Amino acid sequence: MALRQTNIDRMRDGLFDVLVVGAGINGAVSAAALAGRGASVALIDRGDFGSFTSQESSNLVWGGFKYLENYELPLVFGLCRSRNRLMKAYPDNIKEIGFLAALDRSAPYRPWFAALGALGYWMIGLFGTKPPKLFDAEQIKAEEPAIDTRSVRGGIQYQDAYLIDNDSRFVFSFVRSAIEAGAAVANYVELVSAERVSTPQGDRWVARLRDVDSGEEFTTAARTIVNAAGPFVDVLNRSWGNRTDHRIVYSKGIHLVVPRLTTTRHDRVLAFFDDTQRLFYVIPMGRRSVIGTTDTRIDTPFTAVDDDDRTFLLDQINARLDLTTPLTVADVIAERSGVRPLVVRSDGGDQTDTDWTSLSRKHEIERDDDLGVVTIFGGKLTDCLNVGEEVAEEIEHLGIPLEDDLENWFGEPAEATRAEFYRQAKLMKLDRLRTKPDTEPLTDRLWRRYGRRAFDLLESIRADPSMGQDVMGSADYLRAELHTAAEHEMVVTLDDFMRRRSKIDLVVHDDDIHDGPGLREVAEILFGGDAERRLADYVANKPRVGNVAAG
Repeated sequence: MALRQTNIDRMRDGLFDVLVVGAGINGAVSAAALAGRGASVALIDRGDFGSFTSQESSNLVWGGFKYLENYELPLVFGLCRSRNRLMKAYPDNIKEIGFLAALDRSAPYRPWFAALGALGYWMIGLFGTKPPKLFDAEQIKAEEPAIDTRSVRGGIQYQDAYLIDNDSRFVFSFVRSAIEAGAAVANYVELVSAERVSTPQGDRWVARLRDVDSGEEFTTAARTIVNAAGPFVDVLNRSWGNRTDHRIVYSKGIHLVVPRLTTTRHDRVLAFFDDTQRLFYVIPMGRRSVIGTTDTRIDTPFTAVDDDDRTFLLDQINARLDLTTPLTVADVIAERSGVRPLVVRSDGGDQTDTDWTSLSRKHEIERDDDLGVVTIFGGKLTDCLNVGEEVAEEIEHLGIPLEDDLENWFGEPAEATRAEFYRQAKLMKLDRLRTKPDTEPLTDRLWRRYGRRAFDLLESIRADPSMGQDVMGSADYLRAELHTAAEHEMVVTLDDFMRRRSKIDLVVHDDDIHDGPGLREVAEILFGGDAERRLADYVANKPRVGNVAAG
């Protein structure tokens, strides 16, 4: 963890233009945008990067087709533009995908009307995807035999996009971008307190920080603060006396990861209306399917999947798929539960009479000139580039000079760099190292995950062919990738790697993880002499999903 310690040392007693608190998608993209435009930036999170709300998404990059129900046309237009922009900037990480929606007799819309909406959605999205299609029930069955079409009137297919890897990995790409632009970045660093003070050089924040891993406390200073604490922004603002026009309310959403459900194609999302007439999906994730999500009002940002959640989703999907054996809790490989931080007016009461599902994911950004604070309310992965740009604009208003935005703080490396990597990988016959069925070529995977750093992986495999072997037989992760994670990705706990730098915890059954020999080697590569303690912490703090479901 030398990289992390180096960054903490830079923060200790340092002075920065901006301290970004919270390293979910909002904080990570803000740090990347600001550092990429010449600001001195410190980025902290009391947990891991992308470890709270940002790790519980549906992994979708979409314009918000469902928001058309509430006539939020400007929001849909903006999100579709953001989706198109991300697809162009991240062609290997974000792919267009079809949403096949089967509409039964209980659905709120007939197929022809839904098709009109899909056509409008395509037009609002500036024709950035393939056009929509209208199907009758027979065509739906031909498209996906797993769908039970006995009560289906017909359906549509519209297009959006999705993250091939997991959401936290995408968040980490912005963290890496911030690091490469000179930002001081550290996970597991908690903001203990922050005080605005006056100095002969101008007002600044003096922040007391604590290294959660070691317990050490230290101070740093910053001219401005970006409050990117997601569902906790209101708590921080109150502690600073920062009164805002907006606040956050919480909606709980869960996903269940199960064995693959589709029978013909696994590169498409299935969409259905549940019994409450809310859309839910079957989303591909590697060789698995992800069922979700729900929408439940709660009063706390801390959530977990409960028996009612599992029963509801399993009942809904069993009623709509033609499965040989209905899904049960025993089929659940992994569970995801998080909150959507939804934005409401501070003077809007407790929202008791609000149609909860009508609240959109539109973000708001506020600036307090006296305190030197910028707060990000709400938001989603799709809109992340806009958030970064808007935060940079507000920081400039607070007197921090920034360079012109050349838009080089985001996106994948140049096509010429990609072509050279693929040339070298082909010459060394990299893809022949894979023998497992139904897995993507190594060349594609390494380039997508690591970009320019993938060249180092090729060199590692050339020097030692064992580096090209999978460490865990049930997961798709090379030994060389683990060494890269240990050196460059600030892995502090085993969960950081298993859940966020990779998606092993999401697609491999707990029994296969815990009972296989690979987990110990993973810990040894990542943590060296501290492997035994980190492994014990991981096992103790991660109950097996099957045991939770059964209990």
